[in-house]
Amino acid sequence: MNAAKIVGVEAKIVVLAEAFPDRLEQCVGEWKRAGIEVARANCHAGLDAYRKVLEIPGVNYVIIATPPGFKPAQFKAAVEAGKHVFTEKPVAVDGPMARIMYAAGELATTKGLKVAAGTQRRHRPSYIESVKRIQDGAIGEPVALRAYWVNGGPIWHRSDKGTTALERQVNNWYHYIWLCGDHICEQHVHNIDVCNWIMGNQHPIKCWGQGSRQQLGDKSGEIWDNFDVEFEYANGVRMFSYCGQIKREWSSVSEHVHGSKGVADLRDGRNTIKPKDGALWRPTDIQNDNGYVNEHVNLINAILKDTPLNETKNVTDSTLTAIMGREAAYSGATVEWDTILNSTWKYGPDQLYTDASKMKWGEFRTLKPPMPSMHDILKTPPMVAGI
Repeated sequence: MNAAKIVGVEAKIVVLAEAFPDRLEQCVGEWKRAGIEVARANCHAGLDAYRKVLEIPGVNYVIIATPPGFKPAQFKAAVEAGKHVFTEKPVAVDGPMARIMYAAGELATTKGLKVAAGTQRRHRPSYIESVKRIQDGAIGEPVALRAYWVNGGPIWHRSDKGTTALERQVNNWYHYIWLCGDHICEQHVHNIDVCNWIMGNQHPIKCWGQGSRQQLGDKSGEIWDNFDVEFEYANGVRMFSYCGQIKREWSSVSEHVHGSKGVADLRDGRNTIKPKDGALWRPTDIQNDNGYVNEHVNLINAILKDTPLNETKNVTDSTLTAIMGREAAYSGATVEWDTILNSTWKYGPDQLYTDASKMKWGEFRTLKPPMPSMHDILKTPPMVAGI
């Protein structure tokens, strides 16, 4: 709504969809208190609610802010329905989901649809100018990169609310691989995306990694709470990736580039570039650096002016980079890009990959937290504890 005001157009929320009725009521109430009322006939609950969004005439674009595991099916349906899309990140949790995203992104281009993603740093002038300077040679050729999303505390953990396994998992979605992709995907994808962007929107070709589940203990769920991964790009440059959600004193959310002629440190907009033989540069006089608003400003402008905007490939590349790193750490093996892209293992229910609107609140497996040498989805047959 703020973005529409900036562009100078009238906008309104015309339809809401939520998996759970109680959350839908909460959302309706929040909008009403903000002075925005959505017709009750356009408020839908259930796993098929997203289909009802797409049936409303006159919708210019849909916002997909569901758990990552649901995004490919919903994005594909939105594109097939001819809707412009804003999708949050990440956009997949495994190779089969990533392939759905790539194909739907290509279809969006064919249909002239606009797609923006929630990798908001790409919509911040402080980052746009910093990355441009790096790519223009301010610190020479990149030699190595470091990426961090290391929290100083654990991520939220909701109670196991629900009468079926699927309800309990979706309510506590961050803790299940098929829904979240683990925090290396759900959260650290931002920093990975910046590194891929700096490298000319190239993705790494292979990686190895490690990590563990240290402080989650016997809480329900499957995910880890820390990862360290070394990625290699096609030109030999390495990116060292660190993410964690554990109680600790040191924390950082940042990206760093070591070049042949200097260093760049990107810290959520508090960015600096220091050439070896030059003055320190930092972005100044930056206006409108709120990426969360700008990503919608850019999408609205692209729709109004019919200018190119399709971020599907970049956000899917960065998501699959994170998935590749996760599986390298889970398995304890080196994982290559083509292998993870073409992998056939599906973490989610089969229906999720065909028509998620036909899913029912029933039972679904809970995996054991992955253990290196005991978990490898790329083996034939896959090694996965808990199935």
